[in-house]
Amino acid sequence: ATLLTQAMITNGLKQVDKGANPVLMREGMEKAAHTVADKLLEKSHQVTTNEDVKNIATISSGSEEVGSIIAEAMDKVGNDGVINVDESRSFGTSLEMTEGLQYDKGYVSPYMVTDHDKNEVTLENPLIMVTDQKVNTIQDILPVLEEVVKANRGLLIIADDYDNEVMSTLIINKLRGTFNVVAT
Repeated sequence: ATLLTQAMITNGLKQVDKGANPVLMREGMEKAAHTVADKLLEKSHQVTTNEDVKNIATISSGSEEVGSIIAEAMDKVGNDGVINVDESRSFGTSLEMTEGLQYDKGYVSPYMVTDHDKNEVTLENPLIMVTDQKVNTIQDILPVLEEVVKANRGLLIIADDYDNEVMSTLIINKLRGTFNVVAT
């Protein structure tokens, strides 16, 4: 599809340079794209088995090992799951399963790290506060912090920015064991 689109645009621009009507050219491209999409749908069939997934992944990747791992990953996460492919620091190909939410934005302070060996944060069943605002004072989030202490759960705060005083207060309370908090 990408190659076809690129060819249509490249040739379409050449025709416009030669004097073709750009509006008609666009309409023609859209009509052609719909026709091609309809024909592809007519020829397609539903992928229903793990073996189908493995065969397609093997052909696409050019590797039976990768095809098997992709099929296994699809089997584990289901049709609505998310699969991330990352480059490994070691040799070989492997599958790693993460249950729950994996949030890849960094933490604001290294004092919030829970696993110093991996330099990462793990929270079990935390409360989550999300705002598109800057947290200017601790009073802005005090009701949330009180609820965290009462519920005896961790807190993940996702905010646009934090005032330095707010960060200091959160870090001090985390280090004292008042509550477990991670700000991003």
